[in-house]
Amino acid sequence: FPGMLSNPRLIPVQGTLNVEMNQNVTLSCLSDSGSPPVTYTLFKHNQKVSALTKPDLTPALFNLTITSASDVGEYKCKAENNNSSGGKYSRSLNFTLHLNFTTEPVSKPVLSSPTFQARKGQNVTLSCFSENGSLPITYVFFKGKQNISPPVKMEKREAAVIFLFINSSSDFGTYKCKAQNSFQNNTKYSNSFNFTLAEERHPYQPLVISSVLLLLLLAVGFALAIRFFIIPSYKASK
Repeated sequence: FPGMLSNPRLIPVQGTLNVEMNQNVTLSCLSDSGSPPVTYTLFKHNQKVSALTKPDLTPALFNLTITSASDVGEYKCKAENNNSSGGKYSRSLNFTLHLNFTTEPVSKPVLSSPTFQARKGQNVTLSCFSENGSLPITYVFFKGKQNISPPVKMEKREAAVIFLFINSSSDFGTYKCKAQNSFQNNTKYSNSFNFTLAEERHPYQPLVISSVLLLLLLAVGFALAIRFFIIPSYKASK
């Protein structure tokens, strides 16, 4: 029958069915015979993924990204044209997930600072560090639920450090950081960290302390003078 579609062939362009997490995959679907235009529909576990219409007998290319275990499994392709009834289906194609056991999840990061007390107008630093986990590790800092830094990607096992300027009382809130690497679905959050407000010293406080000490010294000196000079002199005069 002229123009009748043949069953399409679904193949991976890369030529492998063993894929890794976050890998990009391209699938090719093509009916070798049949009158164009041809509409190709890709299904995953009988659920429609995407559809492309080709004006000629060239393959439809479907681009996928493997982001979770649900993205692997059975795929099929359906081809339809004006002369087909119900369409023609390809054979099933099954992707399997290659697990990279050398990837180690990150450990809970520790958020710290060289100082716990700060004053308004002071510059401070925060560091976030995961002791374990495959590199690189990406860190993000937060104050409350608000992101206060772009992602900091560390290729070496070193702490990520950010610099802050304490400008107002709102800057004394609760800080946290998170760490993650290529290990899937494994984001870890740090302990909470709070800066405390250092007591502001009054500008006259050193002067007051000096005055008090001077008065004490004068009092002690006066008492010693009475004891060793004035009283003996008075007794001698009698």
